[in-house]
Amino acid sequence: MRRVSLKFLDDYGESVKYKYIFGPVPSRRLGTSLGIDLTPQNACTLNCLYCECGRTRNVTSVRREYVPTGEVLTELRDFLSTYPILDSITFSGSGEPTLHSGIEDIIEMLKDEYPQYRVTVLTNGTLLTDASVRAALRRADLVVPSLDAVSEDVFRKINRPLHGLRNEEIIEGLVAFSEEYPGEIWLEVFIIPGINDNEDELLRFRKLFPRLRATRIQLNSLDRPGAVDWILPMPRENLEALARRLGDAVEVIGKPMLRHRCAAYSDDVENRILAAVRVRPYTLEDVCVALDMHPLDAGKYLDVLLNEGKLISKKGERGVFYMSSREER
Repeated sequence: MRRVSLKFLDDYGESVKYKYIFGPVPSRRLGTSLGIDLTPQNACTLNCLYCECGRTRNVTSVRREYVPTGEVLTELRDFLSTYPILDSITFSGSGEPTLHSGIEDIIEMLKDEYPQYRVTVLTNGTLLTDASVRAALRRADLVVPSLDAVSEDVFRKINRPLHGLRNEEIIEGLVAFSEEYPGEIWLEVFIIPGINDNEDELLRFRKLFPRLRATRIQLNSLDRPGAVDWILPMPRENLEALARRLGDAVEVIGKPMLRHRCAAYSDDVENRILAAVRVRPYTLEDVCVALDMHPLDAGKYLDVLLNEGKLISKKGERGVFYMSSREER
């Protein structure tokens, strides 16, 4: 799929093809974020119920060069050569970025050649049991691992891990990383009502959090439909109540509509999505093909439009379809 840089469209009036970087994306937490997708084949160690990229097609723990590291470096140098205004360069995408064996080389290049940019790694944390992976992330400015459960049974229910992964070992890897890593750690906990919001699991979290030395602990819930269609989002007031019960360092991730305040948010992209779905319902994949966008980029706009009531979603044979709300028709 061709990646289109919205920044280049704004500045130069033309699109630039990238295969491994996307955006800049309007991120709730990170502001204007340039994304790096090192596992476009949807490779991950987990197959989480809530994943907005859908079911994991390649559940694996094999670290290898999923995309050519040299080409990623070339794309980054090309994009960053104009020194665009960015709040973060973020390793995210369609799978687990630490599976890519060249991630350390890319971080090193960014910090050596473009030290003015904050480098962020979004990770599920499962590979932090490996000392070489912990070392690979050492020069990143911010690492955002996720941890959705402490008990083994809840971990398996939510995250559906690769055979052989044990949550106790993953947690010890997170603890080791927090002791070795000199940068900031923001821990993300995805709340699924009725699964990991019970008093027993919350007590386990409260006991664990002090060991992780995280700068922030952030609660999240569903924005768009995930890999399964029965998960419901937790109302914000309930998330805020949970945050208060979990401790002073715990906060709730901001609302999707706050992305409007981000410089990367494009009203033109929003209008093009709305114009498309007025004609017929679109899946996320349809939006990506029609507007030539990366799935995570398109997803950010769908989040905003759903939360503002401009779109509604409905499960269909090919997945989740997005269509105009009555107010928009």
